Amino acid sequence: MNTMDNILIIKTNELVAKDTYKLVLKGDIKEIKNPGQFANLSLNNPEFYLRRPLSISDYNKDELVFYYKTFGEGTKYLSTFKKDDTIDVLYPLGNGFTIKKENEHQLLIGGGVGVPPLYNLAKELIKNHIKPKVILGFNTKDEIFLEKEFRALGLEVVITTMDGSDGFKGNVVDYIKENDLDKLYYYACGPKKMLDALVKTSEFGQLSFESRMGCGFGACMGCTCKTKTSKKRICKEGPVLDGSEVVVDE
Repeated sequence: MNTMDNILIIKTNELVAKDTYKLVLKGDIKEIKNPGQFANLSLNNPEFYLRRPLSISDYNKDELVFYYKTFGEGTKYLSTFKKDDTIDVLYPLGNGFTIKKENEHQLLIGGGVGVPPLYNLAKELIKNHIKPKVILGFNTKDEIFLEKEFRALGLEVVITTMDGSDGFKGNVVDYIKENDLDKLYYYACGPKKMLDALVKTSEFGQLSFESRMGCGFGACMGCTCKTKTSKKRICKEGPVLDGSEVVVDE
């Protein structure tokens, strides 16, 4: 896999849910190999020196699709970019998900801004004759995004919200436990707290971790995490790790 540093053109950068934007860039996708890889975006502003890592949600022909939440000043600044603006993007980075064809019944589990990389994964699973059940968790109804897109793929989608404003009241792990789904193979992405709770319930899956990063390609060691076997870099050996090697924060 070759990593490319390209100046890409913004096709759209629009608000799709509370504090959540969909960013579509025109670019070369030939080096993207697996769902779950990510890109590092430069904001071309001395106030925001470090690049912003964003999971690749989808790609087709000459477009890359991302979703991001305006957590801090950097992503708020990114939300001001307009159509036809250019942006410096380093991609594809990291190791993505590995499709497990031997498991017929599978789950896609996403929490908040961890939902995006699961969309392209869903399309790849369908190509391999696997129709996963999709469980998406949000804090409240206003934050829900990508639900319609998953349903358009013909998949069963369950929404959970912490305040009960839509779907199941509680988080994704609560839903899994209450519906006896903890024996199914899963692919998950979301906040560390969610992933830890999921691993405590079942190690039978793959988890994509979010982390602050310096370089994005393993040189600075800034995103190193401890696993049961060794220390691994989220940007290089990750962001996807097997559930059996994840060390849970107590």
